[in-house]
Amino acid sequence: HASSSRHFVVEVEDDEAGSLRKRKFRSRAHANPLADPQFEYPVSPDCVDWSVLYPSLCKDGEMTRDVDFADVGCGFGGLLIKLGESYPEKVSVGIEIREKVASYVDQRIKALRTENPGSYQNVAVIRTNAMKCITNFFRGASLSKIFFCFPDPHFKAKNHRRRIVNRNSLAEFAFVLKPGGILYCITDVKELHDWHMTFLNAHPMFERIPEEEEKADGCFQMMFQGSEEAAKVSRNEGSKFGASFRRVTTEEYLAKQQ
Repeated sequence: HASSSRHFVVEVEDDEAGSLRKRKFRSRAHANPLADPQFEYPVSPDCVDWSVLYPSLCKDGEMTRDVDFADVGCGFGGLLIKLGESYPEKVSVGIEIREKVASYVDQRIKALRTENPGSYQNVAVIRTNAMKCITNFFRGASLSKIFFCFPDPHFKAKNHRRRIVNRNSLAEFAFVLKPGGILYCITDVKELHDWHMTFLNAHPMFERIPEEEEKADGCFQMMFQGSEEAAKVSRNEGSKFGASFRRVTTEEYLAKQQ
């Protein structure tokens, strides 16, 4: 349900043993983004209390800058942490729909901050449904990059509408991305990759980035190795299918329509 109160961060219980173990955060492998669990989310980006997530980046309780990167469906936070380490001048947020997984990532970040004073202040996680609520958290044209790494393929045809990349969701992702911002997607399922390519190529607000540019893009390369799921696919000697798309400017969009 929508809330104008400035509280939406997952509540986490500290691990009494002082260490984090994934088995303590067992959760379903996937979640239905079209279901309606009782999320508490801000009614608009103006109601988001970023100071809870990024205290060192806030002044008088207000964020002094925009979030730069969003990892949608961040899982156990592998890519999110690497983004924070590789781009210390950027602010990254992980978005995870599963409560226990989001709790794990939250504790992981808090532990890293404690062990490395002054570091990892630029990463945080929120539990919400990006398919429904992303514009409640981010203003238009505010994100530089958005990642979709190994999303649920929802194999059954009747569940294809649950796929995070679809015609309707792409309109919202284009809205929160800056002109020139980049959408990244990767999967180990060829059929889902073809789905991504079909909808992204058809969307007038996105254009495919040439492979030569992708090879020189550190974020694109990191997407293939940075997450726990990417490592799992590598261990199993599976294939990975990735692509990146640039969010076009309004002028470029209008030119396409002529």
